[in-house]
Amino acid sequence: MNTIINKLYKNNAIVYKVLLFLITAVAIVYLFPRGGQFKYDFVLGKPWQYDNLYAPFDFAIYKSEQEIEKEKELMQLESKKYFAFNDEIKQKVISQFQQQIGILPISDSLTVKEVNEMMKRGVSIINLIYQYGFINEKNNENYVRDKNEIVVLRRGNSVENILFSKLVQSNDILPIIDNKIQDLSASKQQIMLSTLANVLKPNVAFDDKFTTKELEEALKNISYTKGMVSKGELIILKGDIVEGKRYNVLKSFQLASQSTIWSKSNYSWIVFGYAVLVSLALLMLLLFLQRYRLEIYNDNNKVTFIFFNVFVMILVQTLVVKANVDYLYVVPLSILPIVLKAFFDARLGLFTHVLTVLLLGFIVPNSFEFIYLHIIAGIVTILTVSELYKRANLFISIGQITLIYMITYLAFSILKEGNADEINWLYFGLFAANGLLSFLAVFFIYFYEKVFGLVSDVTLLELSNTNSKLLRELNEKAPGTFQHSMQVANLAEAAANEIGANSMLVRTGALYHDIGKMVNPMYFIENQSTGVNPHNDLSPKDSARIILDHVIKGIEIAKRNKLPDRIIDFIRTHHGTSVAYYFYKKELDDNPNTEIDIKKFQYQGPIPFSKETAILMMCDAAEAASKSLKEPTAQKIDELIDKIVEKQKNDNQFINSDITFREIEKIKKIIKNKLMNIYHLRVEYPD
Repeated sequence: MNTIINKLYKNNAIVYKVLLFLITAVAIVYLFPRGGQFKYDFVLGKPWQYDNLYAPFDFAIYKSEQEIEKEKELMQLESKKYFAFNDEIKQKVISQFQQQIGILPISDSLTVKEVNEMMKRGVSIINLIYQYGFINEKNNENYVRDKNEIVVLRRGNSVENILFSKLVQSNDILPIIDNKIQDLSASKQQIMLSTLANVLKPNVAFDDKFTTKELEEALKNISYTKGMVSKGELIILKGDIVEGKRYNVLKSFQLASQSTIWSKSNYSWIVFGYAVLVSLALLMLLLFLQRYRLEIYNDNNKVTFIFFNVFVMILVQTLVVKANVDYLYVVPLSILPIVLKAFFDARLGLFTHVLTVLLLGFIVPNSFEFIYLHIIAGIVTILTVSELYKRANLFISIGQITLIYMITYLAFSILKEGNADEINWLYFGLFAANGLLSFLAVFFIYFYEKVFGLVSDVTLLELSNTNSKLLRELNEKAPGTFQHSMQVANLAEAAANEIGANSMLVRTGALYHDIGKMVNPMYFIENQSTGVNPHNDLSPKDSARIILDHVIKGIEIAKRNKLPDRIIDFIRTHHGTSVAYYFYKKELDDNPNTEIDIKKFQYQGPIPFSKETAILMMCDAAEAASKSLKEPTAQKIDELIDKIVEKQKNDNQFINSDITFREIEKIKKIIKNKLMNIYHLRVEYPD
């Protein structure tokens, strides 16, 4: 048991990567759709590229979404409208009418008999008006298209189909009353009109509850199919255009196939298939890191950061697709390569982006179009996004990315439809929204710097400020080293711009590469302003140890001041595994008959492993050596730089730095030009 625990402890980094790999793979597979993948790809309006297709089983032909929507709209128009009849209002109206007529004063012009006759006639009019009901058309006119439409009148628990026109409306009241009281005297007509107008109230209203219930029942019974395809029946011939009925039948076959494949018996196999494909993608990412980015691979924090970003992008895209597939392209996937390029490099950013988009192909519809569009956008992102600390660069780059999205989508739409008339302009708005959301990359970069302890160009800009605490301390304790670092930073920045490397990173690294000299500044010649050299009192071995230790001391100071690892890399690599040759040669001269261990005069390394660290090594050695020239002519500078760089190449200092011979020649040319500008002769001023 102890042996197993010890092995796990020794290999904890590998165990962590395995667990991270498994957790990420399981999480991504969980997000995948609960359905098998259809084995045929077809596009509306394009030829069928496969052999003649015959139905392998019976399946129903499904109606299209447009057909179903039309059918639902027709049902809504044709569904019966319910109106509720309130009998209590009728009885209340009769009672009020009788009460108001009954209190009329009896006189010679209005006898009891005439009052009773008016009461009887008024009740008759009320019964006529309320025979089917009195409706207020202002509140109910929108529910019925035509007055001759049949509606359902509900009286308590009984219902009756009637023409809507039989319901009395406000403009029908006066003609009904006039027709029944025209034989009365003018005074009695006035009494009847005013009394009835005062008591009559609508007693029929639209019954929304029953109408909705009736419509819901009808919609439940709607048929989503419109025929069958029997086993063995021809679905489509090779070369036929996928359109109309053929397209509808193919979509129905796709749905039927997926529901057949995704059965309980096949569930485990399909999950296994998804797991294998996801695992392969993540394994490719790990192998890429191990083969080409070993430093990142060995840092579990950085590996976790990359896997986390891949999962987050897949999660967000999945949630959007499930919420509303129409908003598929609103997710700013370009954030992934922007963030990874900001913290690492363009190659890793593009590789990770491509793998993420390929995995999303299992989730989104029209996967080929989606994958092509986002890979093109990812390539444009990598090519255009640089120097994020310059705000204008990000605006321009995201504008270009958005334009590429729109152009690519336009091309796909024209290919599918055959013209530009059927383009869905909503997608152009989504692409614009995608571009705006891409600016969130700046927030994510800041957030990840704090959470994962990484460094971006924005942070590099802050660190390169010469008024920072550490650089001020360097200037105070080792002013000569500070000036040397400034000169090297200028040389390295120019060289990086020439070959397309990260100029901000190499400049910042150059400013801090010699901070270890603050510990013993007077043992370095650039700080010996008094002309006294303390190395005269030391043996070559002791002098070499002090010189070599400035790298170790620099790393310690950098870590105490919490400098990012990417800056510390420049401190570690700026001398590579070179030898403090002056003191080594002096030791040989002092002990000609003794075998000297060269490792005691050699820097511990590592050698440069990026273009930026290789640039710094060349610029540092060139700037320092140029100070030894008594007459810095163009020819001498040229010969010196060639000699220094050739020696570094012969010592295999650049074999891990992914830099080409052509780029090295460009760097040499820049260094020579800059040094000649520094050491140029001025016109002698007259006395």
